Amino acid sequence: MSESSASALQLGRPSRQAAVHPENLSLDASCFSSPPVNFLQELPSYRSIARRRTTVHSRDKQSGTLLKSTDSYSSQLEDRIAENLSSQSLRNYALNISEKRRLRDIQETQMKYLSEWDQWKRYSSKSWKRFLEKAREMTTHLELWREDIRSIEGKFGTGIQSYFSFLRFLVLLNLVIFLIIFMLVLLPILLTKYKITNSSFVLIPFKDTDIQCTVYPVSSSGLIYFYSYIIDLLSGTGFLEETSLFYGHYTIDGVKFQNFTYDLPLAYLISTIAYLALSLLWIVKRSVEGFKINLIRSEEHFQSYCNKIFAGWDFCITNRSMADLKHSSLRYELRADLEEERIRQKIAERTSEETIRIYSLRLFLNCIVLAVLGACFYAIYVATVFSQEHMKKEIDKMVFGENLLILYLPSIVITLANFITPMIFAKIIRYEDYSPGFEIRLTILRCVFMRLATICVLVFTLGSKITSCDDDTCDLCGYNQKLYPCWETQVGQEMYKLMIFDFIIILAVTLFVDFPRKLLVTYCSSWKLIQCWGQQEFAIPDNVLGIVYGQTICWIGAFFSPLLPAIATLKFIIIFYVKEWSLLYTCRPSPRPFRASNSNFFFLLVLLIGLCLAIIPLTISISRIPSSKACGPFTNFNTTWEVIPKTVSTFPSSLQSFIHGVTSEAFAVPFFMIICLIMFYFIALAGAHKRVVIQLREQLSLESRDKRYLIQKLTEAQRDTRN
Repeated sequence: MSESSASALQLGRPSRQAAVHPENLSLDASCFSSPPVNFLQELPSYRSIARRRTTVHSRDKQSGTLLKSTDSYSSQLEDRIAENLSSQSLRNYALNISEKRRLRDIQETQMKYLSEWDQWKRYSSKSWKRFLEKAREMTTHLELWREDIRSIEGKFGTGIQSYFSFLRFLVLLNLVIFLIIFMLVLLPILLTKYKITNSSFVLIPFKDTDIQCTVYPVSSSGLIYFYSYIIDLLSGTGFLEETSLFYGHYTIDGVKFQNFTYDLPLAYLISTIAYLALSLLWIVKRSVEGFKINLIRSEEHFQSYCNKIFAGWDFCITNRSMADLKHSSLRYELRADLEEERIRQKIAERTSEETIRIYSLRLFLNCIVLAVLGACFYAIYVATVFSQEHMKKEIDKMVFGENLLILYLPSIVITLANFITPMIFAKIIRYEDYSPGFEIRLTILRCVFMRLATICVLVFTLGSKITSCDDDTCDLCGYNQKLYPCWETQVGQEMYKLMIFDFIIILAVTLFVDFPRKLLVTYCSSWKLIQCWGQQEFAIPDNVLGIVYGQTICWIGAFFSPLLPAIATLKFIIIFYVKEWSLLYTCRPSPRPFRASNSNFFFLLVLLIGLCLAIIPLTISISRIPSSKACGPFTNFNTTWEVIPKTVSTFPSSLQSFIHGVTSEAFAVPFFMIICLIMFYFIALAGAHKRVVIQLREQLSLESRDKRYLIQKLTEAQRDTRN
């Protein structure tokens, strides 16, 4: 054996050990030795670092850092871990079991020399962490639809699983919104109405208002046709109009208890602000979490493959069926990654002629999309104007079919547009040659623009009709009292009709379209027409837009119909089971797999757009449109927002001055500037962190090259030994 070979053989193991991450090092200092300088200077990492240095002094300093004795480093690592044992768990360190046991013995030895107070703090900290871990494990078992969603993930992939998780989030969100409204508005009324507490209603005091503005015709009682109850149930009129489902039922000023008077108008407005703020914060919180995951996974595709292959398995799985589900989930994730990689490679290999052809085709298809959107908007506008103009006719003069068509024409047109346009967009997107993830996002954006614009057309058309009239009613009351005596209730009825019709369409399509289609495909598969039609595919964009559309209606209508969130909760619960049954028995998963890492964030972004849309008409109706004088808790206020200045005027003078100062422009302008400075600081900090992450990735890459270099040297030394 030559001297150089022997030297390389001797130096191979220690240098390889030194290249391992510091947290993976053994803490036994006797296993390290200091390698000579000339050998380490041959490492790829040292050469790369040396090229970046501009002075000899920097290179010498880096060499000294590289050639630092591993004995002293090991001792420093041991001291650092020993110091942090009190604040971090041993499981956070990448050490083997023997090292963790030795560190645990060190910890127990150190405990004997601590004071009783320090021992109690450490024991209490351990107990509290253990309690939190157990509580977290219990909450995972109490998670709604946990087993169903995991089964769907294993059978159909994370793309479809993200839809059902999103649906579960909306169920919980609507439940919390209903609880907020129930606690602030409904509960005091119910306690007084059923004599549960010693309280009484405070009626709204009489105000100098024209008698014409306070007229609110009550639905006629007596002989009513049976179909009238069906119409009332579907439209919210008749017997439902007088219940607590709608705004007009809450025509009281407050509830008087023994020691205080509960201000119902203030509580009604605060409940609206509270559920909008809660929805915004909750969505932003989940969006930030999804954005972090999306950012990490989109940085390096090779890292994503390695994480799934080497670290994607859950070793806590002991059940055979759950292991099969986990296998299926990982397989679907890898298929989605490979499909996107194939599309990315195909785009990179396109010639200039193919690029021009595909962009020309996309331009033509987008013109078709704009034409479809324009036709839908025009149809909804015409239907809304026609319905509002013919509502002045007496109901008794119309037959059943005409009555139904006039009342529900806007809802029918909007529901048909929402049902037909996603199918058209799904057909168009297939010819645009996008990746599966981008196909979902683009289709959802188109459907979002269409669906949310339909709600805008309906709401703003109603607003223009409410504030415009032919006689002097607008001058007396501030709104069209003749056509809309309680306009808040009638807006709530429109939102109620949209939600009910959307729910009916979802059930009807599943039962009368998807199920018969499945039967035909199963038992009549020999027919060519049935083969061309095929089995229904579970379209993720269409289903996501359906529930986002329903949630936007709920946000807008909750102010005008306080029980609408409870109806939305029941609706989404039923939709979950209907869609699960449809997925398992009538539909097939998409042949092009989807990845949930991008979809979850994008779903929440679409939901955030719907929330912003819902806030706009609510803000206008609360602050600009005069409140009804014939119904509701705000009959003595010109607008709903006036209850806030009235409440502030009852505060002490010092508190009033503080509130006026905070809401003034003198405070708003400096506050806005400070917020901008803080935002710029965090943007700069994020940029610095990103540069650090890039440097750490380069360092990891250099360490892998060092390992390959050392393995190569070791192999050469072993080959020389054999020779």
